[in-house]
Amino acid sequence: MSWLNSVRNVLPFVAKRETPENLWHKCKGCGQMVFTKELEDNLYVCPKCDHHDRIGPKIRFAQLFDEGSCSELPAPKVPEDPLKFRDQKRYTDRLKAARTDNSEQDALINARGAIDGHRVVVGVQDFGFMGGSMGLAVGEAFVRGVEAAIEDRVPYVIFTASGGARMQEGILSLMQMPRSTVAIQMLHDAGLPYIVVLTDPTSGGVMAAYAMLGDVQIAEPKATLAFTGRRVIESTIRE
Repeated sequence: MSWLNSVRNVLPFVAKRETPENLWHKCKGCGQMVFTKELEDNLYVCPKCDHHDRIGPKIRFAQLFDEGSCSELPAPKVPEDPLKFRDQKRYTDRLKAARTDNSEQDALINARGAIDGHRVVVGVQDFGFMGGSMGLAVGEAFVRGVEAAIEDRVPYVIFTASGGARMQEGILSLMQMPRSTVAIQMLHDAGLPYIVVLTDPTSGGVMAAYAMLGDVQIAEPKATLAFTGRRVIESTIRE
């Protein structure tokens, strides 16, 4: 028997080394491969090009709050699919799919907590949930977040990430723009700061409403911030 046959007989007994599927992450900024653990340790900022990755509420809260201080606010109950909207699929089916994929009820999550010992209420939009779009649930969550901040006498901080108003809710989604503006005025009347952190991307009705009304405005480096997206402009002016 040749040496090759001997090796073949041994190979089935050699245990395979399992490599985790998420061991590497390809940076969307520079295209380089980065160890996922290294990216997590660097707060999801690429160590090679400083590109800020998109992250959801759970990770954002874990990064931001003092350990053990985070307490999420309950998701508000609002009418679902008030317009009985349907395009290629029913709006209710889109909501179910988004909730399954993101393990959240909608695109804005609030939490109470402390940052370096300072108590705050923080809202985080999840772009992974239907593009972070603003509908009844997001508008109600924003108001509830402001009310919680007023109740606790603390600042309200929001991390925006949205493509704009949720088209499946029509005029009801657009009505959340003035609602959020009134809520911010309530915060001002209470003498409390409203802090906005603009993350990639923030545009549309969210940009035209509560995203640009902060007492303090902070933006991620190279974040896409716009009232109208590039494709809408290109289709309108044909350039």
